[in-house]
Amino acid sequence: MKKKKRKAAHLIDSLIGPGSEFEGVLQSEDNLRIDGRFNGSIESQGSVTIGESASCRSNISAKEVIVAGKVYGDIIAEGKLTITPSGQMYGDVYAGSLIIMEGGLLNGASRMDHAEAASAALEQSEAAPSLQQPEAG
Repeated sequence: MKKKKRKAAHLIDSLIGPGSEFEGVLQSEDNLRIDGRFNGSIESQGSVTIGESASCRSNISAKEVIVAGKVYGDIIAEGKLTITPSGQMYGDVYAGSLIIMEGGLLNGASRMDHAEAASAALEQSEAAPSLQQPEAG
C-alpha cells in the first residue's frame, strides 16, 4: 500500500527573496516566504512567513502566519499567528491562536475566533476606512 506524502508545514514552495519588490495580489495554494518588499494582498492555503528583512504593506490571509519582519495591514490566520522577537505587526489580527515572543510587537487589535468569524470581521474592517499607519523604514 502506498503512503501519502504530507507536506511539512514550514516547507517553502514560493519565495520573494531579499532585494526583491513585488506589488499586487498574490494567491497561493502552497507555503510562501517573503524576504523582500511586498505591497498588496496575500492569500495562501498554506503558511506565510514574513522574514526578518521583509517589509509588507498588505492584508494577509493564510492557514498559519509567522511574522519576523514588518507587516503594515491586517492578518487572518485560520490557525496560528506567531510574531517572533524581531517581528513588528501594525494592524489588526484575527487568529485561531496568537503567540507573541518576547521582543515582538503588535500595534493593533487582536481577536481569536474561528476562521469563518475572522473572515467576516476582515470584510467589515476592509469596508471601514483604515487608520493611518506608520511609514515603513
